Amino acid sequence: MLNITRIYPLMLSELLIEEKAVKKGNFTLTSGKQSEYYVDIKDACAKPYIMKEIVSEVIKKLNARIVAGVELGAVPIVIGVSYHLNLPYLIIRKESKHGMKKLIIGNPEKGSEVNIIEDVVTTGNSVLKAVNLLRENGCVVKRAITVVDREEGGKELLEENGVELMPLLKLRNIFEK
Repeated sequence: MLNITRIYPLMLSELLIEEKAVKKGNFTLTSGKQSEYYVDIKDACAKPYIMKEIVSEVIKKLNARIVAGVELGAVPIVIGVSYHLNLPYLIIRKESKHGMKKLIIGNPEKGSEVNIIEDVVTTGNSVLKAVNLLRENGCVVKRAITVVDREEGGKELLEENGVELMPLLKLRNIFEK
């Protein structure tokens, strides 16, 4: 358990390591890729002091007045940023569900600039699908902010599609002291 009464602050990478949000083993990622590391930002965000640090760092990289994120990993971060700055938010569903069967929760206004927030980017495919959906609905998307970039092609894919990826951390940097 993290001692939150420390005299010195921990960097985000140190918080993630200390709270065991970075796991070593054999994992199949959302992208389908195999990895020896899993970065569990969803569980990490359940701890308020980690969530507060992530939201604080994401805010420094924002340049739009609307934030959006793909369910599920980005949702707490998007809501935290929205609440902290009093900004509207959009949640992108991976598939249409019951009720209105909408893929976008919230009301994107045509011409609005939106920053996408993500927990972890590997290939960038999930973010690109969200970008394309928002663009099809008239939004302008030029920036995506992620807590961790696994550096497995996501940055390049997004850049090819006119989106700048701004990571708080890169996977390799988490282990540097």
